[in-house]
Amino acid sequence: MNYYSLNKKAPNTTFKDAVIKGLAPDKGLYFPETITPLPQSFFDNIDDLTYTEIAFEALKQFVSPDIPETVLKTIIEETLSFDFPIVKLNDNISTLELFHGPTMAFKDVGARFMARCLGYFNKDNTNEVTVLVATSGDTGGAVANGFLGVKGVNVVILYPSGKVSDIQEMQLTTLGQNIKALEVDGVFDDCQDMVKRAFLDEELTSKMQLTSANSINVARWLPQLLYFIFAYKQLHKTHKDIVFSVPSGNFGNVCAGMMAQQLGLPIKHFIASNNENNVVTQYLKTEEYNPKPSVQTISNAMDVGNPSNFIRIREIYKNNFNALKNNLSSYSFSDAETKVALKEIHDKYNYVADPHGAVGYLGSKAYLENNPNAHCVFLETAHPTKFLDVVEDVIKEKQPLPEQIQSVMGKTKEATKISSYDGLKSFLLK
Repeated sequence: MNYYSLNKKAPNTTFKDAVIKGLAPDKGLYFPETITPLPQSFFDNIDDLTYTEIAFEALKQFVSPDIPETVLKTIIEETLSFDFPIVKLNDNISTLELFHGPTMAFKDVGARFMARCLGYFNKDNTNEVTVLVATSGDTGGAVANGFLGVKGVNVVILYPSGKVSDIQEMQLTTLGQNIKALEVDGVFDDCQDMVKRAFLDEELTSKMQLTSANSINVARWLPQLLYFIFAYKQLHKTHKDIVFSVPSGNFGNVCAGMMAQQLGLPIKHFIASNNENNVVTQYLKTEEYNPKPSVQTISNAMDVGNPSNFIRIREIYKNNFNALKNNLSSYSFSDAETKVALKEIHDKYNYVADPHGAVGYLGSKAYLENNPNAHCVFLETAHPTKFLDVVEDVIKEKQPLPEQIQSVMGKTKEATKISSYDGLKSFLLK
């Protein structure tokens, strides 16, 4: 499989080079040259397949021939070492729990997959690779855990000061070894802009090999399509019109769901559920795409004012606005509405969601008003205890801490404060 830049001004390249480079030389995101749908028999017989077998069939075209099939199977087995259960709330709404991995966030799958791909590519390489990551919350912890101790790989995580939860901060600042954290005086978009600028800085790139583990990297982004196939396997016998409500920030997850659909997965529709950072919600209303500075909310992983992956979504639909609008709805909700939803989910269904899942739940309800026969699955992207202060304040109930969270409590935070790109550059060059 070859990949091309969405800016169309860089040479096409292999999966290996796309993973190692992260971003194309022309600043564009990489996108696969072809998407070959899976045979109908794959979906007809999906009940007979394990998650590992499903993942192998779904991903092999995107990584071949750079990763041999035997290696890919091992990578997948190590990546998918936890479950992805569906929990039914009522006849029309279920939730897909994506927080059963080591950092209790949906990004564990992509981070673990990418770390193992990069480890394979780097196994005979004496040169070190530096992974730059901007995080609005969960990416940092997932990447830190996924890459911890990987030979020849250094990880530098940029996160906005005071704008991630305490537990999220602990997960990305306490591991040590090859993981370094930079606390940025700014918002997530500032962190993301610094990472992108670093890739284009020849003074840096001439001295070190940089790559990214944000969802701009194809190895972080593509494995997320598996969630939607796993959910389909669990639901297809009882529900026909399956719709996914995806809490959306950088839009990698909903874009990956659309890639699953391109592979032939029979999904009826997608919902991009936004908090007050609602660039895409407005775009679908006006056909005008106007990125703007992000605002801070209680669903902080979605605090993105210029979502990187939306250009990939446009590419899937060949920049046809009406085709996109037929397959994607988007709604935006305030913090106040999110808190009401958290309480409603708890009181009505005896289920504890996190703020991002609550936004996804609200998107499901909004869509069902005009589509009552659909079955909406909202993605529960992080464990609620990662947002203890918000969740416990709303539901008035103490939450037990899972083992994954307890393991980082009480550890010493280690982070370097920076306020500008020059701070990042000097940190990397020292």
